Amino acid sequence: MTYRDAVARGIAQEMERDNNVVFLGEDVAKAGGVFKSTVGLYEKFGPLRVRDTPISEQAILGAAMGAAMTGLRPIAEIMFADFAAVCFDYIANEFPKLRYMTNGQLGCPLVVRTGNGGGARFGAQHSQSIENWTMMIPGLKVVAPSSPIDVIGLMAAAVRDDNPVIFHEHKSLYAVKGEVPDGEILDTLGTARILRPGKDATILALALMVPRALAAAETLAAEHGIDCEVVDVRSLVPLDTDTILNSVARTGHLFTVEENPRLCGWGAEIASIVADEAFWDLDGPIVRITTPHIPLPAADHLEDLALPNAPRIVEKIGRVMNGSVR
Repeated sequence: MTYRDAVARGIAQEMERDNNVVFLGEDVAKAGGVFKSTVGLYEKFGPLRVRDTPISEQAILGAAMGAAMTGLRPIAEIMFADFAAVCFDYIANEFPKLRYMTNGQLGCPLVVRTGNGGGARFGAQHSQSIENWTMMIPGLKVVAPSSPIDVIGLMAAAVRDDNPVIFHEHKSLYAVKGEVPDGEILDTLGTARILRPGKDATILALALMVPRALAAAETLAAEHGIDCEVVDVRSLVPLDTDTILNSVARTGHLFTVEENPRLCGWGAEIASIVADEAFWDLDGPIVRITTPHIPLPAADHLEDLALPNAPRIVEKIGRVMNGSVR
């Protein structure tokens, strides 16, 4: 199954299970979504539960919040993650603080889906990787799956959670295929997954950077004799610090591979945690491999240069592990 089809399957699974789950966004109904990731939902669940909205991110999230406050479990799509900036008041000030401000009298069980990340040639205002924008806000849960099965399982966990969840789907992964079993799939928020065990270094990655980190790890093993453990972080909030710290304790080296710009990226927080809690397990510096602190270029070849890729990961880890330059 493709990552794209897994989105529709994950939403359908939860809509079949619970009649209170509704879905709204721009062009998500008859059109099946601008990325064709919601095809068939309108035909299956009808116009009452699958609704097209005006081109207004504030209206979409405002309607979703009202629905969540009054007993429904809405899934709201913000077409491009960049457009979260248009409705950031809801994301930063309203959703995550409602339970706190009402002393638990009201909840906000909703999921905001976003088309996140670069590599799909949409330019600087439609290609940003914004996990770190949402990670910093108390009261939100933040998810970024890298595979079709994780899309379904984490979507189910997000919909069933009583807290607001920001669900980042990577646009450049929509065509990627993966094995998905039949039947209900339910995962757990706040759990990382070790995709490749290793003994020499830990590589943490998220979303599109996961397959690139895996490819780099295979090259490092085959050509440089460096055995890397690759950890798919999956959830930034809650963060699975146990899996991360245990991996670093085994390998002694930590590298993060981040698509977001370097300044205040999610890897900076993890580096701080590891430095605080696992300093004596480290045999070398924590190294972050990131996108530079620039807007993503419009030119294809410049965008490719900006985003971390497997050769760059190999070159950086190879130099550090061979004891030359940082």
